[in-house]
Amino acid sequence: MATDTPITNEEKVKKTKKRMINDTEIYAISDFFKIFGDSTRLKIIWALDDNPLCVGDLCNVIDITKSAASHQLNILKANKIVKYKREGKNIIYSLDDEHVSLIIETARRHLNEEN
Repeated sequence: MATDTPITNEEKVKKTKKRMINDTEIYAISDFFKIFGDSTRLKIIWALDDNPLCVGDLCNVIDITKSAASHQLNILKANKIVKYKREGKNIIYSLDDEHVSLIIETARRHLNEEN
């Protein structure tokens, strides 16, 4: 046992230990949430919520350079947050699925809760 703290309620400890997810999944979830820790990436995610945009338009919406947008979009693509498709000469970016929107909206609701 990693702790020297005495158990107060052994039944609750056993029950909770049984439902704990494994460390591999915990680390994967932790890494996933780190993606949302950058304000530029969050702006991109918000801008693309139900609103596919090409890089140039995205740059104008959130006021960043094409280089900065490309860098952040590569991170978001690698982590399956955004997807893209080619339309003529343009590459159009959108959110990969509705789960991303739900995560952001849930965070907004949580932060706007009245205590």
